[in-house]
Amino acid sequence: MTARSIQKLFDLSGKTALITGGSRGLGLQMAHALGEAGARIMLSSRKADDLEQAAAELQAAGIDTRWIAADCSKEEDTRRLATETLERMGAIDILVNNAGASWGAPAEDHPVEAWDKVMNLNVRGYFILAQQVARAYMIPKKAGRIINIASIAGLNGNPPEMQTIAYNTSKSAVIGFTHTLAAEWGKYNINVNAICPGFFMTKMAAGLIKSIGEEKMASHAPLGRLGDDEDLKGVTLLYASDAGKHITGQWLAIDGGVSVVLGA
Repeated sequence: MTARSIQKLFDLSGKTALITGGSRGLGLQMAHALGEAGARIMLSSRKADDLEQAAAELQAAGIDTRWIAADCSKEEDTRRLATETLERMGAIDILVNNAGASWGAPAEDHPVEAWDKVMNLNVRGYFILAQQVARAYMIPKKAGRIINIASIAGLNGNPPEMQTIAYNTSKSAVIGFTHTLAAEWGKYNINVNAICPGFFMTKMAAGLIKSIGEEKMASHAPLGRLGDDEDLKGVTLLYASDAGKHITGQWLAIDGGVSVVLGA
């Protein structure tokens, strides 16, 4: 086989990507990355208004984008999302499991209902959507890329004041889920990898960052900064493209080096 150029290896022309939690923050950043590399994009989140705005932003950048409102904490919605995406797009070559929720409370007082809410979206929803997409498209085609968004919160314990036991536990589970799925589905030529972001100024993290202080949060990273609107683009494209075709079952921390300091 003649080795392809780096441009060809990273080219996603003709591919279709489904991105959950894609209407803002990290999901929208990853949608830009995949779309800029040539992929068609299907965005999903709970709110139609947010999706309309995000799709308009991507379309203005010349990216073929559509959207479906769905709540991936609900099994019926999650299955509908996969089915409708395949009906409308004809393919799901790349699945980005990104939709997520968090809840802050001391472990001894953490509501069970809140634990279930976090787990249903952050773990159960990932499993149901990956299973549905794989059964309907990736396994028959014997090709696919699944990118699961975990977190550095799933690698270590956090400072006590963060009080996010359900979120941290869910993100540890996502890493285990990624390892296991990669081992099982390698025979179908499906690559399954995880990204572990550190702190980015997203809507979910903004309250925590503001309460602790952006400068203090940044000071914990060897690079002395939080993540920005570009920092997930490279790894997302690597995992989604043929440049990463021999990578599976792995996680990569995009955190400015915080996990090095913590000893992950």
